[in-house]
Amino acid sequence: MTEPTVTSYKQLRRTTDDRVFAGVCGGLGRYFGIDPVVVRVGFAVLAIVTGGAALLAYPVMWLIMPEGPQPAAPVWPNPADPAWGQPTTPVA
Repeated sequence: MTEPTVTSYKQLRRTTDDRVFAGVCGGLGRYFGIDPVVVRVGFAVLAIVTGGAALLAYPVMWLIMPEGPQPAAPVWPNPADPAWGQPTTPVA
C-alpha cells in the first residue's frame, strides 16, 4: 500500500510570535519570504500615498487571515534531574 502524498503549499496566516499589532505584516512577510519590517514600512508608505485609504485594508486582513499556530514551548531543564547544573561533555 502506498502512503498518501501531502501537497506542501504556503498558507497565509497571521503570526503569533512576530507581531507588533495583530500579526498581519508578519504573516505577509513569512508568506512572501521577506522581512516583516519591509512589509510594515511598505504598508506605512502605501497608507501615506493613498491618503490613509490603505489603513482600511489592515482591519480587513486582520479579520480574514486566520491566526497561525502557536510556537512550540521552550524545553527547560528539570532541576530535579541529578545531571542538572553539571557541565556537559562534548560528544566526539
